[in-house]
Amino acid sequence: MEFLDLTAANPAQNLAIDSALLDEAEAGLRPETLRVWESPVLCAVLGSSRPARGDLDLAACAAAGVPVVRRSSGGGTVLQGPGCLSYALVLDHARPDLARGIRAADRLVLDRHAAALRPRFGPVERAGVSDLVVAGRKFSGNAQRRRRRFTLYHGTFLYAFDLGWIVRLQPLPERRPAYRGERAHAEFVANLSCARAELVATLRAAWDARQPACPPDPGLVERLLRERYGQKEWTFRL
Repeated sequence: MEFLDLTAANPAQNLAIDSALLDEAEAGLRPETLRVWESPVLCAVLGSSRPARGDLDLAACAAAGVPVVRRSSGGGTVLQGPGCLSYALVLDHARPDLARGIRAADRLVLDRHAAALRPRFGPVERAGVSDLVVAGRKFSGNAQRRRRRFTLYHGTFLYAFDLGWIVRLQPLPERRPAYRGERAHAEFVANLSCARAELVATLRAAWDARQPACPPDPGLVERLLRERYGQKEWTFRL
């Protein structure tokens, strides 16, 4: 698998890069790829079908200067920024488990991540639909977008994130996984205590991502920004 450590300053551009990697793989222009990135600014990222006003305190986001963007994959709304490592896997459906569907893809990716993290962090487990937890507290949320030949599977790892922002900017969701119960944000989420480099090395080893990857075509990234990820009509359509 190829590996790319690439972060853009613009939150919307980071989403466009993930999407461009998937588009290029689907077109036969790149193999399976692992990308890691970490937004240099705090931002809110909506799931493709999540309502902005229901998932975020938009007035608080505006007052704090926190940009809001929307990705193309499902799942819930998350905050990203310094101390939150983001990753994207572009995976070939030639993998039998991946070809079996959404839940099989969750098991494939998250069980591999959990196994890779346990030697360092102890009882890491898959929980809910697509979360990873340690001692019952969530540190990783994940989502996917499936195409005909490839799937984009991406998510986050909290390791040094200011968790107070979640309390300030995200109302308690109406729909909560059973394992969460009635816990407030502060009792539900947690950071892994480690360095960014340690997480990146763990991910690379888990996927045998040794070969360097080329960045996606800048023209494709710009087109995706212009047509989707950089547009308010896309971000606030729900």
